Amino acid sequence: MTTERSGADILVQALTDLGVEVVFGYPGGAVLPIYDAIFKQAKIRHILVRQEGGAAHAAEGYARSTGKPGVVLVTSGPGATNVVTGLADALMDSIPLVVITGQVPTQLIGTDAFQEADTVGITRHCTKHNYLVKDPASLGAIVHEAFHIATSGRPGPVVIDLPKDVQIAAATYRKPEGPLQHKTYRPQVKAEAAAIEAAVEMLAAAERPILYTGGGIINAGPYASTLLRELQALTGAPVTSTLMGLGAFPASDDAWLGMLGMHGTYEANMAMNKADLILCLGARFDDRVTGRLDAFSPESRKIHVDIDRSSINKNVRVDLPVVADVGSALADMLAVWKARGHEKADLGEWWRRIEGWRARQSLAFPASDHEIMPQKAIQRIWEMTKDKDPIVTTEVGQHQMWAAQHFHFQDPNRWLTSGGLGTMGYGLPAAIGAQVGNPDRLVIGLSGDASVLMNIQEMSTAAQYRLPIKIFILNNMYMGMVRQWQELIYASRYSESYSEALPDFVKLAESFGWTGLRIEQPGDLDGGIEAMLSAPGPVMVDCRVAQLANCFPMIPSGAAHTDMILHAEEVVGEATDEAKALV
Repeated sequence: MTTERSGADILVQALTDLGVEVVFGYPGGAVLPIYDAIFKQAKIRHILVRQEGGAAHAAEGYARSTGKPGVVLVTSGPGATNVVTGLADALMDSIPLVVITGQVPTQLIGTDAFQEADTVGITRHCTKHNYLVKDPASLGAIVHEAFHIATSGRPGPVVIDLPKDVQIAAATYRKPEGPLQHKTYRPQVKAEAAAIEAAVEMLAAAERPILYTGGGIINAGPYASTLLRELQALTGAPVTSTLMGLGAFPASDDAWLGMLGMHGTYEANMAMNKADLILCLGARFDDRVTGRLDAFSPESRKIHVDIDRSSINKNVRVDLPVVADVGSALADMLAVWKARGHEKADLGEWWRRIEGWRARQSLAFPASDHEIMPQKAIQRIWEMTKDKDPIVTTEVGQHQMWAAQHFHFQDPNRWLTSGGLGTMGYGLPAAIGAQVGNPDRLVIGLSGDASVLMNIQEMSTAAQYRLPIKIFILNNMYMGMVRQWQELIYASRYSESYSEALPDFVKLAESFGWTGLRIEQPGDLDGGIEAMLSAPGPVMVDCRVAQLANCFPMIPSGAAHTDMILHAEEVVGEATDEAKALV
């Protein structure tokens, strides 16, 4: 006999049955029945954030670092609207989230009741799917379906909007048996055999191939990264990656060209431009990668492997579309390659050209004896922590690009950043989520002085749960990337990009019960990093870096890969109106 229980109890039981261990949230009147149900159980841990936006980013950090879906619980009205940026961020970067929002009782929907918002309408365009639950008897099945949608195919966020009366009403719940099969949502996981065979033959015949990898390989799980490494070893092709794909291929490998795109390496961008075959694996040819579309890799044939059919031919027309999970496609390609006895091609001439581009040393930066160069700070953090295999989060801006350039990731799930949406305020709560999901790992949040203030209240969350995250602020007293664009495009008219009222970050850290440290001189850099690493509990480091350092190399907006600016002395003139519009 199945016992009736409240909608809130059904929700908690369904989450438990799905293996949920952590929920990030903030209570309010419309979700109090759920919080009461959470109080009465011991299997799910609740992390109380200080603002709902922080909950979403913390859940993203948890998901990205563990491979498990992140779960968020917030109240109606402002609770739901505060989480919208996190939903949009997760949708752009393919992060699996299930967000449960409270809602006013069903009979009050549409009456402008206290803390009412049209959550389904508001979130329709920043979620994979959303639900308004009106019957407690359907709640259990909806929760299981929501997790299936969030985690299968191209991952993303799903919202369950739950009116208060449905949380209170009684119904029965039965755990679904066996894997869930949705009646309409059935993403294609396995590629068509003919497409795989064609891709292998194109790759085997290429004289200048390149493997262009993205976050889809991270999402496909560690085995996809292993298969990528095997494919590279068999073909000898160079490998580059988007911002979201860093760590899928080891940066220490000789075949690694570094990140490509707007702030990518010269060798990666030139190789993409001059390749005769691009094998795109789990990336989406976004504008920050392609530069000017009519000049993007004009000599290449293009294969695009992606589980999201709508991403193929959206931005760049390709010669061979392969709709599949990238891990499955890689396994099939390897099997066909071996079965047909293909040997590694002689790519000597191609690699000689690449070595010539590498010789430009596009990531070089000026040294200084009197001020800390931000690139140097990133380099030293990497060199002093690489043996500890840290998880690294970032905010958004110059420091994010410097971290992508100078922190050399060897494995997936170590790099957590906001790529598609570029959300300032992501890094601190994401570090919290990563530390919750990986309690024994070193988690470092690389931040800018402007970005870190966006969700600074989450320092309190880290203190409450004794999370030993290390936040390292590259403090140049500017919104650095905004200032850089203003310098290069707007004749150094620094309109509203200077922070004149920054807090004393050391005192701020101490006020939250953290350890606060300050580094001001180049000679103190290593000692300050060591102090950060050795201090127990959460640490915030205020590292005063060169104020006017710019992030190079750089492809100006609207320019081609071949028009890269490698160093500051190459900047000439003022940008066109077209380039300004594309910033």
